[in-house]
Amino acid sequence: MSDIRFTLIGIGFIFAGFLVLGVFGQDHYNFAIQAQEFGDCYKFMDGKQVEVSCSDVMQERAVFFGIVVSLIGAGVFFLIRGVRGKWDQDVKPEDKVGPDSSFPS
Repeated sequence: MSDIRFTLIGIGFIFAGFLVLGVFGQDHYNFAIQAQEFGDCYKFMDGKQVEVSCSDVMQERAVFFGIVVSLIGAGVFFLIRGVRGKWDQDVKPEDKVGPDSSFPS
């Protein structure tokens, strides 16, 4: 039996990573297309376009995807740890509580 806490934490981290990517990833994707196709990057704020440095935008994009990959990687780590864990099974007989325990009732 696996440790359910680590499994749930892993699922939460993976979900958070995909959620952050889905909600905030579109802007970074648009800047990548602008930089690759046109060489100029523009932000659109309040109906006006503002020119921004493509290198700065690409650095922000790298940091953003680093955060997303870190969240998903942490989730995978906790999932593996939860599946491979034996913390609930490796209880010493003298520490068990319940039926057949060494503690007097």
